Amino acid sequence: MGSNYIFTSVGALYTLPRLLDINAKSRVFRDSKKLVIVSRCLELEKPWVIEEFRKKGYQVVTACPEAEHVNMLGFKLAGVLARCSFDEVAVLTIDGSMHCTQLHWMLEEVYKFMKPLGARRHFVVYEDKVVEASEKTVKYSRYLAKIQKLLGEVKEE
Repeated sequence: MGSNYIFTSVGALYTLPRLLDINAKSRVFRDSKKLVIVSRCLELEKPWVIEEFRKKGYQVVTACPEAEHVNMLGFKLAGVLARCSFDEVAVLTIDGSMHCTQLHWMLEEVYKFMKPLGARRHFVVYEDKVVEASEKTVKYSRYLAKIQKLLGEVKEE
């Protein structure tokens, strides 16, 4: 059986603002105390998850590291954080996406050089459930040798 989606144009599928498209001091950010950067595909694939974050007071912007380089996204985020004051900044992605993982690393990297800032949080959608990952988990995910060691599978050449 076919899908219920009507694909007329990609632009028509997405309505949430893209991080790269908004001014760093946009009204989108000004009145918000919580910001979440969401994988763009979640708007189409899991819109109810995004709605839950909106209900919790998050301003939602989207990003797609498959289409937008993570360095551009990180520089834009740094510009936003330099101009706006958030109590919390979060990232929400699909778990297991090799592209979206970069958004978590990007947030950690930006926070390294922009201290002090509010809290940061990392969320992934796993089997239709939102799971929070710690900063330590995000950090370790960048280091394959550390993960190998944690798994007890260290092989040195």
